[in-house]
Amino acid sequence: MRSPSIGRRARPAYPVLLLVAALAAGCGRPPAPVDTWQDPSPRGTAAQPAAPATPGAAPTSPGAVSAPASTGAKVRRVFPVRATDVDYHPTHGGYPGTDVFADCGEPVVAVTDGVVLEVSRVDRFDRRGPRGPNNGGLSVSLLGDDGVRYYGSHLSAVSAGVDAGVRVRAGQQLGKVGRTGNANNVCHLHFGLSPQCTGKNDWWIRRGVVWPAPYLTSWRKGGNRSPVTEVSAWQRAHGCPTSPGSAAAGG
Repeated sequence: MRSPSIGRRARPAYPVLLLVAALAAGCGRPPAPVDTWQDPSPRGTAAQPAAPATPGAAPTSPGAVSAPASTGAKVRRVFPVRATDVDYHPTHGGYPGTDVFADCGEPVVAVTDGVVLEVSRVDRFDRRGPRGPNNGGLSVSLLGDDGVRYYGSHLSAVSAGVDAGVRVRAGQQLGKVGRTGNANNVCHLHFGLSPQCTGKNDWWIRRGVVWPAPYLTSWRKGGNRSPVTEVSAWQRAHGCPTSPGSAAAGG
């Protein structure tokens, strides 16, 4: 029996002169992203062509992928699992994150438009080995156009063409729910929100630094609540820790 969770859903002229002067001086700014924009229908598109993954290859990452500059465009976000029977916990043991429970094989999708940072197509988790680096099993991390890193792990498969450096769209399938890594044989998606930091296997940050549940609740209802402010505040306060320190090593 699953423990109590949330998010269950039934199956379911003067001003004109000033403006002209400001623009002429190069001070015009694009409007801020609108977090309440809603469009619950997926618009996934095919990934850009990429070299096929080599079996047994280690998690890959591009040489450098920086957060794109804000264009003022509306940022669309969707729930990361496309399924009707989904539950998730409001909290997570050891550090901020959320386990999203759904049947193995259900589609895991990109929360927002962005660029893939890291992909793990091989389950290297070993209960006898160090806890932390390989706990996620098969996984994908995405740098959203909003500058937030979105991470999903314990996948049963990663979609073809989803590789580091590839651009994806909100709602595009990245993989399938699974139970790889330290999922304890329970089908679910571990979901984390964090700043990019190194973008190269900084698993103690990538796994999650702020609680995702409030955002998941919004996205599941067709809302568009933004984690940008909270993630940015965390990074201002903590920077990018270079090691997990005394934090519990999780998925």
